[in-house]
Amino acid sequence: MIKVQNLVKAFGPKVAVNNVTFAVGRGEVLGFLGPNGAGKSTTMRMVTGFIPPSSGGIQVGGYDMLEESIEAKQMIGYLPENAPLYADMTVWGFLNFAAELRGFRGLQRKQAVERVIEMCFLESVIHQSVDTLSKGYRHRTCFAQAVIHDPDILIMDEPTDGLDPNQKHEVREIIRRMGSKKAIIFSTHILEEVEAVCTRAIIIDRGQIVANGGPAELKRQSAIAGSVTVRISQVTGAEVKTKLESLSGARKTTILEERPEGLTARVFPAEKTVDGKLARQVGEAIAQAGWRLEELHTEEGRLDEVFRSITLSDTNREIRQ
Repeated sequence: MIKVQNLVKAFGPKVAVNNVTFAVGRGEVLGFLGPNGAGKSTTMRMVTGFIPPSSGGIQVGGYDMLEESIEAKQMIGYLPENAPLYADMTVWGFLNFAAELRGFRGLQRKQAVERVIEMCFLESVIHQSVDTLSKGYRHRTCFAQAVIHDPDILIMDEPTDGLDPNQKHEVREIIRRMGSKKAIIFSTHILEEVEAVCTRAIIIDRGQIVANGGPAELKRQSAIAGSVTVRISQVTGAEVKTKLESLSGARKTTILEERPEGLTARVFPAEKTVDGKLARQVGEAIAQAGWRLEELHTEEGRLDEVFRSITLSDTNREIRQ
């Protein structure tokens, strides 16, 4: 549904997007991640035809965005950053206006507006002017205009930015429901959102793609992926390190917290795997030692750790080290 090939965007000497290539198919929800200034919004603006690329190609639904821009844009629903709206319009008036722009007339227009009002839970504010809406309702209204024509492709820039937890949950549920039938891209800096909604994620840093894979696949790149965390009572850290580091499947053991009532330790595997073998070895060793086991689990990895390790600059890495 979306094919981006060798995309470049330069603003004078500044290269904001540098040779970016990716594709999104129907049924995929792609999370676009990156630190501020990484090139996320610039890439999305080029994919939607809002700004032209310096070089590279963009195909949307089989149409070339530069040569067949009208046909390509008809297939896209776009929620830009900051949810721009006409402040003097009512919600009903704005959505009718958006439906007319998309070519709807008469009963068809009325049905389209009513469908998105119900989908986005806007019934209580349809006669309010946009300038009287809370930030959450403004966001919902702008989201409604993006999907009013039931597009095959949905592109959203920070769709939950500034929303409260309940509103974020509602938006994520809508995206999840639509994701099985459409091709969806949304940028975010909220990593829990990627795990909750996305089938795949791309991390972009300084204008280049630095990681591309499913959330579980990316988490396996975490330094703690495959390690075993245990909480044990009535034992010392020295005893635990000596015992657990002697296991054939262990590389090292770190004491995370030690108190008089017990400690928490993490055992790192000799080979990175989440097959449960190390967890069984650790559990058996603790039982043989007669220690009281409070908790044991295998770490699947953390997306925030992977994100930081990939996007930190060399200078920042040196400072933190």
